[in-house]
Amino acid sequence: MPSAMDTIILSFTFITIVILVMLGFQLLNQTLVVYRRLGLAPNQSTSTTNRLLKTDKISNRFLAWVQSATAGKETTEGPKLAEDLARAGFEHPTAPILYVVCRFALAIGLPFLWIASQFFVGPMKTGMGTVAIPLVLCGIGLITPKVLLDRRIDARRAQIEREFPDTLDLLVICVEAGLGLESAFVRVAREVQETHPSVSALFHRMTAELNAGRSRPDALRAMANRANVDSIKSFVALLIQTDTLGVSIGQSLRTYSNEMRETRYLKAEEKAMRIPVLMTLPVVGCFMPVIIVALLLPPVIDMVRNFGPALQNTGGPSTYSTIRNP
Repeated sequence: MPSAMDTIILSFTFITIVILVMLGFQLLNQTLVVYRRLGLAPNQSTSTTNRLLKTDKISNRFLAWVQSATAGKETTEGPKLAEDLARAGFEHPTAPILYVVCRFALAIGLPFLWIASQFFVGPMKTGMGTVAIPLVLCGIGLITPKVLLDRRIDARRAQIEREFPDTLDLLVICVEAGLGLESAFVRVAREVQETHPSVSALFHRMTAELNAGRSRPDALRAMANRANVDSIKSFVALLIQTDTLGVSIGQSLRTYSNEMRETRYLKAEEKAMRIPVLMTLPVVGCFMPVIIVALLLPPVIDMVRNFGPALQNTGGPSTYSTIRNP
């Protein structure tokens, strides 16, 4: 016969499946009602991926409830979290809410899974481990998403820094060939979409904002803020000053491209000069002990062989004892 724990698990699973099916039918019914009111067929899809202007409103009811419960938009942490997620490449309006949901799900789910696993492994353990391990797992669940987000931001920033110089050279060629600045951004974003996806996404977003009616300085500053890279910030400041003062854009971009190429060369030299310093630790830690042992081991063996018998005690009376007791 099944035990009480098996009955509870089966009942909980059955109730969960029934609730999920009912929610699914309810959402499907609401979707069909909306389609009927709009006069659309259920298999038709509105082209929302290529829309120029996008709304930040969250349509999912559960995510909207989480947003209202956590008050992510009204606090100072909400915009900061949305900005960090955008810098990591997650620009969808639901990204902050999903981040909060995943974080709390890990913080609650990891201790729950550990406690549930104790019922199947054996009898429940007692002591400090019963309290300490769930607390540690809860802390890991809260910290891990933040650590992964920071690593994603740093990786994307490094990728943009690596891709931007090549993209800038192509932009200089397009401008000097006679294209306007906006047309050059569009052409470069399309050309480097496969090889430099991060910079291409930045250029696509900026050109979409320009087409939507945003001013060029504001669109450029927004791109620099999303990238959070010093070279792009300097590039944006250069374009804004060039546009304000009426200087030739092609000449300014050519000069800045040469400076960036020289900067890349200096950074490569800096990394090359760091190699001897970085090699000191493995040399001292791995090679020096072996060399010292190889040099000192033969003399130590000879010394032990020559002076060892003289230092050993033969067991006979010493000279001082013989003189005192003839």
